[in-house]
Amino acid sequence: MRTVDEHRAVVAALLPPTPVEARPLADALGLVLAEDLRAAVALPPFDNSAMDGYAVRAQDVADAPVRLPVAEDIPAGRTDAPRLEPGTAHRIMTGAPMPPGADAVVQVEHTDGGTETVRIDRSVSEGTHVRRAGEDAEAGTLVLRAGTVLGAAQLGLAAAVGTATVRVRRPPRVLVLSTGSELVAPGEPLAHGQIYESNGVMLAAAVTEAGGIAEQLRFVPDDVEEFLAVLADRISRGDGVDLVLTSGGVSAGAYEVVKDALASRGVEFVRVGMQPGGPQGAGRVSGLAGAASGAARADSSVITPGDETPVVTLPGNPVSSQVSFEVFVRPALRSAMGHPAPYRPIVRARLAETLRSPAGRRQFRRGELDTTAGTVRTVGGPGSHLLSALARANCLIVLGEDDQLHEEGSEVDVWLLER
Repeated sequence: MRTVDEHRAVVAALLPPTPVEARPLADALGLVLAEDLRAAVALPPFDNSAMDGYAVRAQDVADAPVRLPVAEDIPAGRTDAPRLEPGTAHRIMTGAPMPPGADAVVQVEHTDGGTETVRIDRSVSEGTHVRRAGEDAEAGTLVLRAGTVLGAAQLGLAAAVGTATVRVRRPPRVLVLSTGSELVAPGEPLAHGQIYESNGVMLAAAVTEAGGIAEQLRFVPDDVEEFLAVLADRISRGDGVDLVLTSGGVSAGAYEVVKDALASRGVEFVRVGMQPGGPQGAGRVSGLAGAASGAARADSSVITPGDETPVVTLPGNPVSSQVSFEVFVRPALRSAMGHPAPYRPIVRARLAETLRSPAGRRQFRRGELDTTAGTVRTVGGPGSHLLSALARANCLIVLGEDDQLHEEGSEVDVWLLER
């Protein structure tokens, strides 16, 4: 039996860093910067007003209240630079460039708001309400380091220093396959023995949430030749797949199509010491990129050595599938795109109940964390089919392999399922 950590390492090794590409800022949210970013211009690029008010010389208003003629209006965006003469004021708006000769701004609330002459009621010192050029960042300085996740603030900063495109790690492209002749699309009528397909929707959403690009192939039947044909046909297209992610067909039953199709083609199927999610598979399948769909249907042996496609096979029970994704696939995807935090945040919390777990297996229980009390309790039972409990959970409770009895009040690791 393979340990959780051993299998996690196997899956991680399948996904090397994704290629670096240039993307416009509008298309880079959530991606990871691959190269240091330096300011093309100073930020701000010129001295400007921090307030709506009046640009003045501080010495001219030292004896406030005083009256000064208003010589110019300077709105934001004005590009000429009318000089402020001694004994005058310029009405100025927030963000507008400071006129030469001015050294302070009196905010409008401390004046009578005049447009031809203005009464200034308070004195100011030099530099008051003035944003200096380069105060935030000098031209050429490092503003974002490689490895930074580009959120709203980071993209705003990149735009502010004149950057139109950024060099980022491309999101991993993941092909999600759901196998099973019993599967029916949600909304369609169910015959006896059929179930609605949920794993594909769930795993594709999990891939997207992790930062990847998901594509679903649904309702692949329990037939080895058909499974290989569908997979080969998709992989043979030119747009590329970084990972094939399957659910179902990996246990020890008589109709385990994924295992039957891929066990002799580079995917290793193992038991992992965890619950839920014991049956797992991972490896590289050779030659799929060159297989023609028609030939594949006629003879699956056309899948020959060549380009290798990483494949991770997850169990079919929905909770087993999603927990396995969290443990093995999510960190691998985020690491491949250079994410500095590939794993879910982990906190310690006290159990609000006594729990038992199977010997020799790391158990992942759905949980509800009370951050105020610092306690955690389970949501639903340990069954791998109880998807509604997973939907209500805000965390996974991790129970170690070495202990079967976990007393109320004892501390455990808790994975935060941030949404």
